[in-house]
Amino acid sequence: MSEPDPTQFDPRRIVRLRRYTWWSLVPVMPMYALFPVFNLVVGARDGFYGTPEIVVLALVLVVIAVDGTILSIGLMRGLGKGVSRPVPHGVIFALALAAMAYALSQDGGGMAWSVLVSGLAAMQIAASPYRIRWRLVIGSVLLISTVAGLAALPRLPHPMLAVITGFTVAFTVAALIALVLVAAWFWDIVLELDRARAVSAELAVAKERLRFAADLHDIQGHHLQAIALKAELAERLVGVDDDRVRTQAAEVAELARTALKDTREVVQGYRRSNLITELDNAREILEAAGVRTTVRGDAAMVPPPLQPLFGALVREGTTNILRHSRAENCELVIAVDGPHTQVVLSSDRPNPPNGDAGSGIDGLRQRFGTLGGRVDANRVADRFELRGSADEPGRTP
Repeated sequence: MSEPDPTQFDPRRIVRLRRYTWWSLVPVMPMYALFPVFNLVVGARDGFYGTPEIVVLALVLVVIAVDGTILSIGLMRGLGKGVSRPVPHGVIFALALAAMAYALSQDGGGMAWSVLVSGLAAMQIAASPYRIRWRLVIGSVLLISTVAGLAALPRLPHPMLAVITGFTVAFTVAALIALVLVAAWFWDIVLELDRARAVSAELAVAKERLRFAADLHDIQGHHLQAIALKAELAERLVGVDDDRVRTQAAEVAELARTALKDTREVVQGYRRSNLITELDNAREILEAAGVRTTVRGDAAMVPPPLQPLFGALVREGTTNILRHSRAENCELVIAVDGPHTQVVLSSDRPNPPNGDAGSGIDGLRQRFGTLGGRVDANRVADRFELRGSADEPGRTP
């Protein structure tokens, strides 16, 4: 069994990494909220909190958890791309500090609130612009730890214990901010690489278009220049040498026919492309776009007269996958049975699910129709399938 190519990109990795990042960020605030919930339950049992305090602190807890969760969902778009509303976030952060300070002033279990406040600070910092991010980190660590130490000071027997409380909270704040920032930063790098792959795929398509345009320019430029020169010569010879005019006109007509024939050959892929070449190009372009490509069958078994035809099918199908789908997997099946050849190109996650086949596929149908073949484009379940079939000219089953 052959070893997998370590350089081959598997789009499912990003799906798995996105799932991991989501579970690392989005449920964080509800999980951190369990710490102050436990503090409220124990504090109510031991008589540290009355009913009014429980109600107010519980409401503040819910607001903090909801705001932090909204911020964490926004971070799935990348570091610094979360929803950032400075005034509302500042008010909620102030409420969180006040709740933590009140809890610490009542009993030692109030330290549990520092976890929730630290998580909120981490989410707000990760959603903030880069230019102020590190200032917010330092400011948050100093502010939260200072408030915690001062709030705990009145009920502690020795001031040194308040200092220890402040240092403990400072460590908690710094650690949780670091965890959130590293997770969001790592995911942001993955998103940048994914966008770079998309750009690479677009550049590959643009390169192929430029190659085609260059071929067309070389052919048409030469023929049109020759036609223009001969037409000018014929115009000057009118009434002077009619025999030479007729000769020049015949040559112009022949040049025009040759130009038309060469243009058709370029458009239909007869000059430089065949199924084998287009298959290599398609695999390179799709892999650059993060689409896993599997080829079943041997392209070399397709008869030479049909190579350009099926090469055009693969080229058009590849373009459609890149333009009109969010494909992660693509499969190309080549089946040759005597004179009959069939090529099927299928991909998952078509988008949009319904729509016209497009002018490219209509052009394919016309080309296949000239050889008695056919092209079918269908959406089967959650896959899009482009199927072409034709018989080798001059051979019968």
